[in-house]
Formats: sequence, structure tokens, C-alpha cells
Amino acid sequence: MTMQVPLAVRQTALLWLWMFLAGSVCMAVCATPPARLWLEQVSGENRYLPQIKALSDGIRQATRPRVATADHIRTATTVMAPYGVNTFLHHEVGQDRRQAVIALARDAGFVYLRQPMPWEDVEIHARGDFEDRRNEPPRSAWYKYDTIVRLAQEQGMQVILRLDNPPTWTRHDGDARHSQAPPDDYADYAAFVAQVATRYRGQIRHYQIWNEPNIYPEWGEQPISPEDYTRLLQQAAAAIRAVDPEAVIVLAALASTTTFDGETRAGGNLNDLVFLQRLYDAGAAPYFDVVAVQGYGLWSGPTDRRMHPLVLNFGRVRYVRDLMVRNGDGAKPLWIAEMNWNAVPLGEAAPFGRVSLEEQARHIPQAYQRIQAWPWVELANVWYLKRAQPYWEDRGDPQAYFRLMTYDGHLMPVYHAIQAYLTDTTR
Repeated sequence: MTMQVPLAVRQTALLWLWMFLAGSVCMAVCATPPARLWLEQVSGENRYLPQIKALSDGIRQATRPRVATADHIRTATTVMAPYGVNTFLHHEVGQDRRQAVIALARDAGFVYLRQPMPWEDVEIHARGDFEDRRNEPPRSAWYKYDTIVRLAQEQGMQVILRLDNPPTWTRHDGDARHSQAPPDDYADYAAFVAQVATRYRGQIRHYQIWNEPNIYPEWGEQPISPEDYTRLLQQAAAAIRAVDPEAVIVLAALASTTTFDGETRAGGNLNDLVFLQRLYDAGAAPYFDVVAVQGYGLWSGPTDRRMHPLVLNFGRVRYVRDLMVRNGDGAKPLWIAEMNWNAVPLGEAAPFGRVSLEEQARHIPQAYQRIQAWPWVELANVWYLKRAQPYWEDRGDPQAYFRLMTYDGHLMPVYHAIQAYLTDTTR
């Protein structure tokens, strides 16, 4: 007795067969060198299976709303060139070492130094007290920062000051809520930044108000609050502008994160896009001139074109720009406060992704090339030039492997790659 297969079953089987054959052909084509090169260019992935996944992601992306970056809008210009690097010059001991490190940044082709000025290192003991009495003999707490600003200017470089890390005396419970927790009275911070802007008026133009207030521990052992940060920003911006109307107020750099638990518990993080929208809702827009974000590539390269709000890649910055445009803030520029790929060795933890030294050396020039197509990105600062001591290495922290040079002066391949690219670009 012959068994009849229903037509619908035969049609389904035939469809699956054709899909299998088409998929096999697609996989074979994608395995060829020209296809692999194209896939790397559009996905930022250099391994075969991640490239195939990226192709699938790209197909699904066609069903999502497109971001509106409004590239035609002319943004205000506040910098001379888009090339900056993060430094820790306040940790270098002595003028000669600071001068040498600044020279290395200049020789690489960078124009801007994004440099922390920890509040706790300047107004150490009490409000209005700028004498450093932590060691004998006492001296001006301004000295090292005066030196940094002067040496940078002598070598034709500009300093961006990142102002955060309050001293213990600004909180009623000291460091119980973490040393990075904001002060009890935001007026203390406003008074401090006014002193900074007064001292460096005509020498420094850009001031960044805090860093990463949307993730732990940058807002301390307490829930994250965009509304509280807005209040701090309002007072700080007003204080700086009162003493230096030419100053540029840079929003705290927002860290890319897809989590949402930071507003409900201490130790959590709050999605950067949600945080920024709540800043706009709280009325923060008049109090900053530049939006800043972190631009780490993490698990894919700088050419990754995939866009998904729950995916962290270099292109995520376009979502931030989209949000700015939707809030009527498209005339402001956007900065990438920190960008790099982590060259952590095999066998060590890799929470920031992992690339080889050669891949890291390729990625930074590629990132700068991609930024050229984003007219609203005004500045991108590489993270980071060097530490003065093996701080992260001694702690086993993979952040050590973002470095452009080791603490004792060995230049990494990425330094030479940036130098070659920027020399050719600015020639």
C-alpha cells in the first residue's frame, strides 16, 4: 500500500530544502576572502561565525526604525582638531616627567589632553583652603595643575579639565557612601569649579562636569539620579559662566550600559539613553554646551554598522545623537570622551572585550576614519596615554591594556599606529 504524503507537508519540506541550499551557498560565498573582508568592514568582526551572525543581525536591522542623526545640522565648533588623549599627568612626579609625557602626546599627533583635576587633590582640607598639608613642607595645592597647564601650552596643546572626586569633608558621612559620591551641598562644588575657572581663565576653555554619573561607583553607594546630577550641573555651569563667559561646559561622559537597576539600588547602573533623556526632561539642556559619551568598541571593531539599543558597540554613539536631535539639541556637538579596544592577554579576564595588539593598532585609526563621516562628533579622546605607576597592572585590572605606552615608557604598537595616521592626516 502506497502512503500519500500530504501536499502541504511536501511543500514545507521543499521550502526547507531550498532554504538549506540557499543557506549553504550563502555560507560558502561568505567564506571567500573578498566576502570576509566586506563582512569585517561592515560588522567590525574578524572571525567567521561572528561575521555570519552580524550578517543576520543586519538583515533584522532593516525592520527597525532608523536613527535620525541630522548630519545636515551645523554644530557649534569649540575645538581646533578632533584628536585628544586621556592623561594622568597629576600622578607624574616632577616637572621633567610631566613635560616628557606631554611631548609624547604631542608627538603622537594629539591636540587635546583630557586631564582629571580631582577636587579632593586641590581643596583638600576645607572649603576655600587650597594649601596641601598632607606632606611636609606645605605647598600650594594648585602647583602641579599650574605646571600641567603651562607645560601643555608651551608645547601647543590644550587641556580639558575633568572635575570630580569630592574631598571627604564635603559629605557628612565622609567616604561611607564611597569616595566618589557627590557632596552634600552642591554649592560647595560650584564654589570649587568657580575657583578653577577664575584661575585658568584664558588658559583653559573646556570643563567637564563629573564623569560617568550613570554607572557605579561614580555617583557613590547610592541610587543613580539624573535629576540630582542636573541640579549639580546647573549650579556648576552657572558658577563657571559667571567668571568666564567664554568657557565651554561639557556634560559628564555617559558610560554605555544596557542595565536599568541603578535608580533602585546602590551599586547598579542606569542605561545611558534613559539617563540622557531624563536630563533633558529635568531641564539640563541650557547648562551644557557639549554632550559627552564613552566610545568603547568592546566586542567588535569600529566599523560595526549594527544598531540595536541593547547592543554595545562603537556605533552606539549614533543613538545618543539621535536622542539629542529628538530633543531639539542637534546644534550642539558631541564628544567621545574615551575610546579604545582592550588588548588584554589571553588567559586573563576580559570584561571589556579582547583584541590583539595588532588589532588595537588598526582600530583607533579606523575609528577616527569613521568619525569623519559624523560631522556632529567634534572630538574623540583615546583612553589612555599612560599611568605613572603600574597601578592597574598590580591590581590585575584589565584597564591596564588600554594603554598607549607602559608606565615605564615602552611605546605600544597602537601608539605608533596613531602617530602614523595622525601625521598623514594632518600633513
